[in-house]
Amino acid sequence: MAWDIAHRRYLFRTLAFMAGYVAINMAAIRGAFDDRSAPGSYALGLAVAAPVAGQIWATLALMRDADEFVRAVTAKRFIIASGLTMAVASAWGFLELYAHATHISAAMVYPLFWGIYGLVTPFVRTARV
Repeated sequence: MAWDIAHRRYLFRTLAFMAGYVAINMAAIRGAFDDRSAPGSYALGLAVAAPVAGQIWATLALMRDADEFVRAVTAKRFIIASGLTMAVASAWGFLELYAHATHISAAMVYPLFWGIYGLVTPFVRTARV
């Protein structure tokens, strides 16, 4: 596959947003924010959510800038991964409610989505419905 300008921009944007996401989370894991006050807690939560929004924007920008085929296949993968993520997150939520399953933070929905996106990608190779 030839890497056109849209894919190169997507790669650069992904690396930039994920570097921020990883850096903030690694700092939090290592205790950098343990002494934060209530306003600081909200700022941290919003700061780590910003790269998440940025990555979604990067994917939408790829779809906007790519050719029609890449746009359609990427959109199809995104939609399938979103639906499966909602199904898994809902199922786990009901397991928590009714079967007393261990609680998992809603923050895990984002990595779950990209994991599912990666799993469906090899199987979604056409734009046909």
